[in-house]
Amino acid sequence: MVKQFLTNEHQMFRKSLRKMLEKEAIPYFNEWEQNRGIPREFWLKLGENGFLCPQVGEKYGGLQLDFSYSMILAEELERVGAGLASGIVLHSDIVTPYIESYGTKEQKEKWLPKSVSGEFISAIAMTEPGAGSDLAGIQTTARREGDYYILNGEKTFITNGINADYVVVVCKTDPKATPAYKGISLIVVEDGTPGFKRGKLLKKIGMHSADTGELIFEDAKVPASNLLGEEGKGFYYLMEKLQQERLIVAIEVQIEAEEMFRITTDYVKERKAFNKRISDFQNTQFKLAEMATEIDIGRTYVNSLVEKHIAGENIVKEVSMAKWWISEMAKRVAAECLQLHGGYGYMEEYEIARRYRDIPVAAIYAGTTEIMKGIIAKEILK
Repeated sequence: MVKQFLTNEHQMFRKSLRKMLEKEAIPYFNEWEQNRGIPREFWLKLGENGFLCPQVGEKYGGLQLDFSYSMILAEELERVGAGLASGIVLHSDIVTPYIESYGTKEQKEKWLPKSVSGEFISAIAMTEPGAGSDLAGIQTTARREGDYYILNGEKTFITNGINADYVVVVCKTDPKATPAYKGISLIVVEDGTPGFKRGKLLKKIGMHSADTGELIFEDAKVPASNLLGEEGKGFYYLMEKLQQERLIVAIEVQIEAEEMFRITTDYVKERKAFNKRISDFQNTQFKLAEMATEIDIGRTYVNSLVEKHIAGENIVKEVSMAKWWISEMAKRVAAECLQLHGGYGYMEEYEIARRYRDIPVAAIYAGTTEIMKGIIAKEILK
């Protein structure tokens, strides 16, 4: 479906990106999945070609483009695989916007240019072993001592956690604040910081090429100049950026649904049973019709939200709707598509098997389906 807000420049950007991915990513992606990571060389190639952080200002090496280009980046990376898109999209469209919006001139000069070039990989550390959706319940603390903060705590399920050159850490600078969220701050911890170490690379059901790890802070000594924005404003900053984060997830899972449908449609046209193509059975046709309808509804809604987001509208409720509904829809599509593949769908050599494993976490990260419904209800009833 053609997005009405896309121009010839957008199509050129997409064509160039797709050509680069066909050469530099697709032939190696299965190997990256097996090796549990994306090589840094690939990040550098993305940076060289202008495919990282397209929204960053020209003075910091970016292209200063609007969110529509970020949408294209997310879509094309996701078409290759969720494991590829996960860390790169997080770096470009979730982490660096915090630096852009709340960073000082010195912080922007320090971290943005190398984030654009691919020399730096970034991460954001929210989740802890005992705190996920409830951010106010985090236990990681940062105590001010002179020109430094002393950080203590653990983070888990951190995308890019193992390879990140800098991490935006969500922590409590005032553990006694009431309510608790008013004590939360954002502090950037750089690779090599004394007292900061990585835990294990986590073994996930899916998204195998996405680097997901644990972070440990044991009296980590971080310069006070690495505070992002103001003390005690961290929770508010997070809330301001969650609209875009959840929209990005909706875009990614929408692509997953579209890709699973595409490969399954191709498969049932070729595969035969009882001397007929699988696609000739009425049950198959009905299943395809049902999936096509839901996928088309999802695409139409996502496109409308991207337009509104670019226009600067507050669409917290609508983005929450898209995030939960499309995530759950993609899970249904994954199950139906695997079923239509029959036994072959359960074989790792078939693409549907990988995408089936990759999709369930979309209903968990960036806010669970249940959290999304709570936000929607709150918006309706306020």
